Amino acid sequence: MSSQQPRHGEEACAVVDSLDQIGSQWRLVVLHDLQDGEKRFNELKRSTDASSRTLSRVLDDLQAADLVSRRIEEDAPIATYYRLTGKGEALCPVFDEIEAWADDWL
Repeated sequence: MSSQQPRHGEEACAVVDSLDQIGSQWRLVVLHDLQDGEKRFNELKRSTDASSRTLSRVLDDLQAADLVSRRIEEDAPIATYYRLTGKGEALCPVFDEIEAWADDWL
């Protein structure tokens, strides 16, 4: 086997590593919800039905993974907005494919 070609185990590791970043239920829900554009924290809370604590933790995790960015508007009242980064937007076609698969098979 050529050292240039990835082994099957390495390919599986890439999938596992990817799922480690995006794979929790709440991360997927938030990422999917942000496909529609920038949202305030309370909008995400309502649309995802996550608790404040869970949503805050998930958004912190997604920011650390560079999948989501945060913007604070300091006018009264202070508002925090979240949106997908370029890395997060690159997942949109993946979500579309998963939805198509689910429509066919679930």
